[in-house]
Amino acid sequence: MNKEELKKIAEGLIETFDFAGKESIRIFKEGLKIEIKDDKSPVSNGDLRVNDLITKNILKLTPNIPIVSEETVDLNKKNKSKIFWLIDPIDGTKEYIAGKDEYTLNAALVIDTVPVVGLVGVPKKNRLFFTYGLGESYLIEDNKTKKISCEKKQPKDQIVALSSVVKPSDIILNKLKEYNVTSIVKMASSYKFCVIATGEFDIYAARERANEWDYAAGHAVAQNAGAIIKTLDEKPFLYGKEDYRNPSLLIKRSKNLND
Repeated sequence: MNKEELKKIAEGLIETFDFAGKESIRIFKEGLKIEIKDDKSPVSNGDLRVNDLITKNILKLTPNIPIVSEETVDLNKKNKSKIFWLIDPIDGTKEYIAGKDEYTLNAALVIDTVPVVGLVGVPKKNRLFFTYGLGESYLIEDNKTKKISCEKKQPKDQIVALSSVVKPSDIILNKLKEYNVTSIVKMASSYKFCVIATGEFDIYAARERANEWDYAAGHAVAQNAGAIIKTLDEKPFLYGKEDYRNPSLLIKRSKNLND
């Protein structure tokens, strides 16, 4: 696919993501119905409604490309596709259920192990991120669309890291020390990728955790905005593994985090 085709696909999902985000808020206000999945994680009728909306529109836009969604995936089937969608309708379901504002809606188109198209909606923050190629990452906020490029927003003498947990492991803390991190902020979901893409934060490191659909959309947004994304041991972070499991992760806003 060329860039114009990818752009058409990404922009064709913006209205769906906006509506799905509003639906997630409406359903929360009306009262969630929550079930516990086989892996002991929660799923709500909000997750399922968002999944249905996003999946249906993707099928209309790209009917011949397979879709792998957190809510419908068969983990007994190995992924052998070279081109496929990864969907996490609500990343941060626990935050969503608790009424917090960092949960995200996610869809990414993976081509030859790389997420190229990505959309991340953050409904309660009224932010929608999308991308369709290198140098083409955007944020829609307050009805305005602007290109984002990892330009540093923090003071130059401060390097602020993100963490999924209150107390990161020694392995992660030691890695962050290598980059002279001055403070760590806890944040949920794929929103972490997006605020590195905007330059609001500098770095995020994580041990092996989660699945490909948790990262792919945010990965596309951040990498296409200029972020450097690898594993902790500096290997390429690739998608399309048979079991969908993520390796460790290191995402940096730029090579020099002071600039």
